[in-house]
Amino acid sequence: MRKSIIVLVAAGISMLPDLAVAAGNNDPDWPCIQRKVPELSVAQVWSGDALPETAKEWNKDAAVTQLVDELAARRTSMDAAQKQLEAFVTTLPADQAGEKLAQVFQGLFEKLNREREQVISGIARYAGKQRQMAADLRKKASDIDKLRRDTNADPTELEKQGDQLKWETRVFEERVQSLSYVCEVPTIIEQRLYGLSKLIGQLMPKS
Repeated sequence: MRKSIIVLVAAGISMLPDLAVAAGNNDPDWPCIQRKVPELSVAQVWSGDALPETAKEWNKDAAVTQLVDELAARRTSMDAAQKQLEAFVTTLPADQAGEKLAQVFQGLFEKLNREREQVISGIARYAGKQRQMAADLRKKASDIDKLRRDTNADPTELEKQGDQLKWETRVFEERVQSLSYVCEVPTIIEQRLYGLSKLIGQLMPKS
């Protein structure tokens, strides 16, 4: 049983760097299969005409700000988002529709890009704790292995340390599994931003 624990810890420890290499990332500490893209650019998610300078003033309009907050929330389905955007357009004078929709997009881009950056920073911190935890587990496994080879070792103490290592290894594995789910969040945010940008583009006045 003691050998299996040590093998299990070693396998878990090796998982994080292997994922980074498999993804072809230039950041060796990045733990996700998904490629690390620290921040998005407008060009990656917006295929319409160049945004006007006034788009950056989106947070000066209360109606735009409120709409941005509602559309950015993942609880708002894409169908609901489309209906909200269409309803918003009906409240605008025809000559302001393009400008206000551009502001909505700019607000969504800034808000979701910032949220995405925060998630990526959180993943990096989480991965750092995992690496430290893995190093601690490896040392404990090595210490137990030495103790197991000691003919004078106390069997009770050996069992106690082995059980503790087994428990900590289980916690480590659960955290690895949680990390795999969290790694998907930046992509989910990116996909939502792209989907919303398409909806906005479809409502833009044709020149």
